[in-house]
Amino acid sequence: MINVLLLCGGDGAEHSVSLVSADFLEEKLNDIPDFKVLRAEIHNHGFHLKNCCGYFDADGSFRYGEEVFQVDCVVPCIHGVPGETGDIQSFLDMYNIPFIGCGSEASRNCFNKITTKLYLNALGIPNSPFVMLALNNDYYRKQAFEFFDKYRDVYVKAASQGSSVGCYHVANREELADKITQAFSYSNEVILEKNVIHRELECAAYETDEGLVITEPGEIIIPENAFYTYEEKYSKDSGTTTTVEPSDLKKSIIEEIRSMARRAFVGLKLRDLSRIDFFLSKEDGILINEINTFPGETPISMFPKLLEHHGDNMTDFLSQAVRRAVKRKTQQI
Repeated sequence: MINVLLLCGGDGAEHSVSLVSADFLEEKLNDIPDFKVLRAEIHNHGFHLKNCCGYFDADGSFRYGEEVFQVDCVVPCIHGVPGETGDIQSFLDMYNIPFIGCGSEASRNCFNKITTKLYLNALGIPNSPFVMLALNNDYYRKQAFEFFDKYRDVYVKAASQGSSVGCYHVANREELADKITQAFSYSNEVILEKNVIHRELECAAYETDEGLVITEPGEIIIPENAFYTYEEKYSKDSGTTTTVEPSDLKKSIIEEIRSMARRAFVGLKLRDLSRIDFFLSKEDGILINEINTFPGETPISMFPKLLEHHGDNMTDFLSQAVRRAVKRKTQQI
């Protein structure tokens, strides 16, 4: 029997989305006969179960009430803080507890939009023009206004957030300073990006026992003149639709997207699973927008849809990922 601890929630802005993803993963994990699954929610800097709190003991076991759960592997289903920031991964490494997903450094690099772009540039992978703001002061605001004056249509983004939290579309110069200040309330750094008129495409990139899989891209179809905000992503009233079979995509474009996704996965040292998002623009070509190291697993999320459409099975994928994580620890001993 393999004891799997499913961690979910977190203390970031994506707490509620993480819980929905965890519902999906818990169902799939419970379908694996030799898995015993325990779920704990991270909230207010603690581990919460239905009727009590839990904690990790010095030997790596998880204790709650009078119970002791000998953890063989953790599934960190936590979008945003602390799951995609590298924090929970560092914590688990400290206790020598196996987990699925990217390691702490890869998670941290991909969660920060600035670091991601610096890596992509070093790898020669195209992404949208940007300028970073380390501080909200006169020096960096001057750079921001110069960037805006060049492109006249930009996005202001909190550098370390997900699900479009702290992200603002600015086409009016008078709004720029205020949106920068708002973005800084969500992150210590802010990034400005050129608004690229585009189609939004996404690949699932994941590992099986046979190796790395890059799916053909699916497409996020956003209503005209709408911005893919947190509300647009997750609201029941959202007008956004998705498809795993985009229309009018040339084979050469599909293969270039898959090649770029593979280069990003390998170059940024990702592991097990990720979703890599692209812009397809007539003016700017194919650009990587961002990389999600623990993609959404909600009923509307693209990662499980793309994995299944590729011909793989989500339950089998999770089973293999957990067993590989356990094996990695065994090989270290």
